[in-house]
Amino acid sequence: MAKLITAKRAVFSTVVLLLILVPLTLAALSPLLSAREPVYIIGGLAGVLGLCLLLLQPLLAAGFFPGTLLTKQRSWHAFTGGLLIVSVLAHIVGLYLTSPPDMIDALLLVSPTPYSLYGVIALWGIVVLSVVTLPVVRRRLKPARWRLVHNMVGALVVGTTVTHAVMIDGTMDRRSKLVLCAAAVIATLCATLWLRWIRHRRQVL
Repeated sequence: MAKLITAKRAVFSTVVLLLILVPLTLAALSPLLSAREPVYIIGGLAGVLGLCLLLLQPLLAAGFFPGTLLTKQRSWHAFTGGLLIVSVLAHIVGLYLTSPPDMIDALLLVSPTPYSLYGVIALWGIVVLSVVTLPVVRRRLKPARWRLVHNMVGALVVGTTVTHAVMIDGTMDRRSKLVLCAAAVIATLCATLWLRWIRHRRQVL
């Protein structure tokens, strides 16, 4: 039984790792970056990393990695959440330093590029999640309400980020990007169903 769990963990972890590393590596090797400034490259790859982390987040929150304690996975969920915030900040700063007017237009919701709107919605969703996860805020909310807000806003962030990424024809390889986005959406739906309904029903039964 222990060997089976170890094998499942190895296979699951390998698949997740490939889903993350392949699009990230292909984006880093994109010929479109050859003429770009380093600050733009860092900002762009930080955005790709943020998208990759959105696949990990629901998997860790729901404890989907076989043979790993839920408490440990939740700790990693908190750590990758912090890394997600850093990657988003790096993405925004990098793009702002490259073209301040474009970033200001996006943040003010007057950008002519439609994908900017979804990026800004995702940004504010992450801001909300950052606030509600602060201990002083979390203590003031009932556990059930906190979980509802966290789950729903998290799903919103994934949905808008995926839309934002899919609409951009940039440095990411399109096939690997679509696979990553689909995996992130599926992982979020499965985690939400598990955390909000299935796990509680099983506990009652």
